[in-house]
Amino acid sequence: MPARAGIAQGRFALVILAALSLSAKAAETTPPAPPTPPAATAAPAPAVAAPATPSPAALAAADKILSAIGLKQSIAIVVPGMMAELETNVTRTRPEIRDSLRATLKGIQPEFDLTAKQTYVQAESLLASEMSEKDITEVAGFFESPAGKKYIEVTPGFTRKLSDVVGGWREKLSTDILERARAEMKKKGVDF
Repeated sequence: MPARAGIAQGRFALVILAALSLSAKAAETTPPAPPTPPAATAAPAPAVAAPATPSPAALAAADKILSAIGLKQSIAIVVPGMMAELETNVTRTRPEIRDSLRATLKGIQPEFDLTAKQTYVQAESLLASEMSEKDITEVAGFFESPAGKKYIEVTPGFTRKLSDVVGGWREKLSTDILERARAEMKKKGVDF
C-alpha cells in the first residue's frame, strides 16, 4: 500500500475509533436519578463485575481488524515521525548538531517504539473487550473476505471524497446560517 494511502487509512481509522468512543461515552451518559429519601435500612449496592479479560482468540481478531483498518501502521509510524520532526526543528537553528542528534535519536528510538507497541496492545484489548469473541471474530473474518478487502481498498478514496463533500457543505452551511440569522434578526429590528 502506498505510504499516503496508508496514512489516510490510518487517519480514517483514528477518526472512526474516536467517533465510536464518543458515541459510546454519549450512550453511557444518563441523567442523574432524582434523590431518593433515605430508608431506615439501605440495601448494599450490588457489586460491579470487572470487565472480563479478552480471550487470545478475541485479541487475535482485534489485531486483524486494527491491522486491516490501518491503525497498527498508524501507531507504528508515530515515533519515527515525531523523531524526524524533532530533528528537522532542532537542526533548522542548530545544523552543526545534526549527526549527533540523529545518532542520539536512533539510540533512544527502541525505548519509544516499545511505547508504541504497548499502545497498540492496549488498543487491541480495548476493541476485544467491547465485543463478544464470536462477534469480533466475525468482524475480523469480514475484513479478510473479498468484500472486506474491497472496503479497505476504497476507504482512503472515499474518505478524501467525503472530506470534500462535508467541507463544501460546512462552508455553505456557515454562510447560509449567518445570512438566515441576519434576516430573522433584521425582522426584529436588530442588524449585525
